[in-house]
Amino acid sequence: MLEPPDLPADFWVSDQMHDALATWHMGRVIHAYRTHPFHGRALAQETVAQWLKLTQSQLSRLEKGIAPEQLSKLIYWAETLKIPAELLWFKLPKQNVDTLDDVNRHEFLRAAVTVALTPGPLLELIGTLRSTPVPATVGQEQIEEIRTAAKQISSWDAAAGRGLVREAALAQVRYAVRLLDANATPRDKAELCAAVGFLSHSVGFTAFDQYEHDDATTLFELALGCAENSGEPHLRAKVLSSLARQSIWCGNSEAGLASAERAFENSDGLTATERAMLHTTKARAYAKLGRVQETLTEIGRADEEFARSSPDNDPAWMKYYDLAQHSGDTGHALYDLAIRGKFASEARDRLATAVNGHTDAYRRSRAISGIKLSSLVMAVGDPQEAAAVADHALKDAVHLRSRRAEDDLRDLHGFASTRQSQPEVAQLTDRIEGLVAV
Repeated sequence: MLEPPDLPADFWVSDQMHDALATWHMGRVIHAYRTHPFHGRALAQETVAQWLKLTQSQLSRLEKGIAPEQLSKLIYWAETLKIPAELLWFKLPKQNVDTLDDVNRHEFLRAAVTVALTPGPLLELIGTLRSTPVPATVGQEQIEEIRTAAKQISSWDAAAGRGLVREAALAQVRYAVRLLDANATPRDKAELCAAVGFLSHSVGFTAFDQYEHDDATTLFELALGCAENSGEPHLRAKVLSSLARQSIWCGNSEAGLASAERAFENSDGLTATERAMLHTTKARAYAKLGRVQETLTEIGRADEEFARSSPDNDPAWMKYYDLAQHSGDTGHALYDLAIRGKFASEARDRLATAVNGHTDAYRRSRAISGIKLSSLVMAVGDPQEAAAVADHALKDAVHLRSRRAEDDLRDLHGFASTRQSQPEVAQLTDRIEGLVAV
């Protein structure tokens, strides 16, 4: 294509474009534009860069770097891509009087955006907090608001990996931290500190999922400090588990193991579910390190603890850890052994239990477990079966904005590319290429 196409109105009010536009970051808007499912296959950076009079490397830096602020460039890029003026965070130069068709189209877009925002209680909550001065005294009302925001962010993140709402969530964290300087009773002060830790951890995990690792570490460390200052051992264990998972994902399994072991210090008051989570985290670290016996030992301990779990005793941030989650986490640990030829059947069974058990509320976990299951079957089993498993996983993945899921798709593409003599597998590689750059 020599120039950007004319796009239908619903292109701009999709979740993908709405989330990108909400960040006020033109690079992220362009990335969302390029990778929109409407195109069928993601537009190449070279193509879009040519439209915008940039080089491919300049566009890559624009998409990944800090938000550009030079208004003349923002206007040029927006006009080139034909982004509707009413959806932008800056004003375009005044144009001639709109035609009737333009007016109707603008009204549709405004209505569609209103509909998209109305169901989001988090956006309403964030809007209120950002515009409200910090009160002189903090009590249960503010504490409950923070907890509600943390739960909503976690819910959105688990369902769709909505990393682009993180910009609004960070504003929520900044406001919540300011509340720590307000007056409060000793009891409310401790609860407030724990609530801020809960919120910071929730936002930190969205940053981890989007590979904003510096931000994730900062938010996790803030959450850990809040947990320790408030004497909240349950939150402390959860945060250390997430720090461990981030380290393992980034290739530093020794650091991940250390964080998980640290969580077991003074852990007598933890619930059985929390202990199962921590044993599973250790298992994942040991598996990455190739320590087979330690991996199996930790999975065994995790299974024993999970068998004794009682959800009624678990804190709010542990409600996600059900049989599907436990099966998925232990299955992921075994996956690293199974790819090397050990315990493939057990890994498959656990990953399948996770896929079948996760509801739409945990779409990201279901997709990631499904992608892992497909990769395993593709590597050591029947490629046609693997393609069938992947079909379901990709139906979930298309709704996600998760860098972790994208990397797992690339791994699956690598396994599938060696077995493309099967038509189903060849179709699978094409579908993956339409979702992510490989």
